[in-house]
Amino acid sequence: PLVHLPPEARALAQAFWPGALTLVLPLRDGARVASLVTAGLPTLAIRVPAHPVAQDLLRQVGRPVAAPSANVSGRISPTSAAHVLDPDGGLDGRIAAVLDAGPCPVGLESTIIGWQDGLPVLLRPGGLPAEAIEAALGRPLGRHAGDPSTPNAPGQLSSHYAPNAALRLEAKEAGEGETLITFAAPGPFSLSAHGDLAEAAANLFDMLRRADREGRPIAVAPIPDHGLGRAINDRLRRAAAPRA
Repeated sequence: PLVHLPPEARALAQAFWPGALTLVLPLRDGARVASLVTAGLPTLAIRVPAHPVAQDLLRQVGRPVAAPSANVSGRISPTSAAHVLDPDGGLDGRIAAVLDAGPCPVGLESTIIGWQDGLPVLLRPGGLPAEAIEAALGRPLGRHAGDPSTPNAPGQLSSHYAPNAALRLEAKEAGEGETLITFAAPGPFSLSAHGDLAEAAANLFDMLRRADREGRPIAVAPIPDHGLGRAINDRLRRAAAPRA
């Protein structure tokens, strides 16, 4: 009732919903969706979450829920109720309540797929690997060619997910005065000591917050750029980008 659902979008919904997939689709005439929800665009981002508490909430509300991220724009994404209420850059005092169902099991935001010239394109890598989507479609996804200064989906700004500290990527070792976030190696700030990308994705934002509390520049070890690693690297590149 809210959007036009082309055949490939319907196929992706049937394959991956409920789950970490967001589809950006054209609004139907008369959808009665506030422009605040669509950022004034003629499209709407829709998703069916998998978490049982989120599903129960939606069933009790009985209508679509507009759900922005539970963090100040541009800052590190939250993956627990404590992150949402963090006095340093969180939403403490700005919202009425938090529904705490435990830490996010995936850790990364959803993968966002849109349509450009009738073809599906990857707008944001996320918790559902692009390779799985391409396998379901039977062909590669296109790449969005838009201007990052005018995003048409969340998480497209050049600088995003940023800690207070400066961030250095592809670090083989910590420089003087740096806190090192490791991968496939032990350490106090290890994303995954065994090199598990799913574990690293779940730990990413919490580890950035913990390292940021050290009050020093942060260095991050190389992350393989496939599967969930593509989404992890996307977040890290934006977190390390120059800030306006």
